[in-house]
Amino acid sequence: MDLDFTKEQEMLRKSVDEFLTKECPFDSVREIEDSEEGFDKKIWKKMARLGWMELHFPEEYGGLGDPFADLTIIMEEMGKKAFPSPFFSSVVMSGILLVEGASEKQKKKLLPDIASGKLLITLAQYEQDGSYLESGITLPAEADGEDYILSGRKFFVLDANIADKLIVAARTTEGVTLFLVDSGGEGISFQKMHTIGKDNNCVVSFDKVRVSQDNLIGSPGEGWKILEKMAQKATVAKCAEMLGGCKESIDMTTAYAKQREQYSTPIGGFQAIQHYMADMRVAYDTSLYYLHKVVWMIDEGIEASKEISALKAQVNEQYKFITERAVQIHGGIGTTREFNIGLFYRRAKAFEYVLGDTDFHYERIAEALEL
Repeated sequence: MDLDFTKEQEMLRKSVDEFLTKECPFDSVREIEDSEEGFDKKIWKKMARLGWMELHFPEEYGGLGDPFADLTIIMEEMGKKAFPSPFFSSVVMSGILLVEGASEKQKKKLLPDIASGKLLITLAQYEQDGSYLESGITLPAEADGEDYILSGRKFFVLDANIADKLIVAARTTEGVTLFLVDSGGEGISFQKMHTIGKDNNCVVSFDKVRVSQDNLIGSPGEGWKILEKMAQKATVAKCAEMLGGCKESIDMTTAYAKQREQYSTPIGGFQAIQHYMADMRVAYDTSLYYLHKVVWMIDEGIEASKEISALKAQVNEQYKFITERAVQIHGGIGTTREFNIGLFYRRAKAFEYVLGDTDFHYERIAEALEL
């Protein structure tokens, strides 16, 4: 098992870091978070020209066919910069879902546009009770001749306010079914949710929205199987982003502890602070190497369901632990909107619930152990 990055991967990491450092410093992050759209179109177009969106898609659909590890490198660097964009919702979740479950016609039509940055697409899966289970998808899709009628609401839909299309998980008589819906269609409305992470979540309402059979992704009743395949890679990609945030939190807190003085001494010289920082670093290193192992398993085609749940459960807790300690070391300013550590502290709590909170993944691990 070789966990070292190639020369090309190190170049990718460096290029993403340099680009985001220049194009989206932390002051710009705050401006984007507070904007109505929640992302910067100019930066998005520049990212597309750099080829980030096409990296992991198969070559026959306008991609480069690079390994999954390369995608996690981009996500990790985005996490270090607290970078707000529809990359995760459009390229990672929706893109991987289409690769796993769409028809050849749909793939050839949609994936090249996602890869080029022209098409923004997002997944509408969760409902008011916030369930991660198949039973939690209850929005009805009633057959009406050759079409289906969707009525109901979806919650926590990332970037729905800027998406061109939605992938909607609804329930037909056969079970969970996925529908491709134009976001500007009649009967669809959006309302932004005010979340602690300021991560551009929306409530999407469907009022008798008509969808043709041609816009089904997969067959009726196969939706949950496709969602589960997507969630494998998307969960790991989100963990990479979260660990990027862990690394940046440690680095900025270390720098602060060296320059902040109390009693004419840098606070980093106090044993309590040193032990805090050591605990933070151990938590990060443990999770990072486990991430690399899981990414390697995915690229090698090894079944990793249990390991993915273990990774997400661990990263959920470690990201919160690291940012909580970082805020404590910063003191009162660490809780303010103006200070950078707060960007990561808020994300740590919000990202815990993306693709499964800790309790959910503990249950998945228990099931895998047949307990």
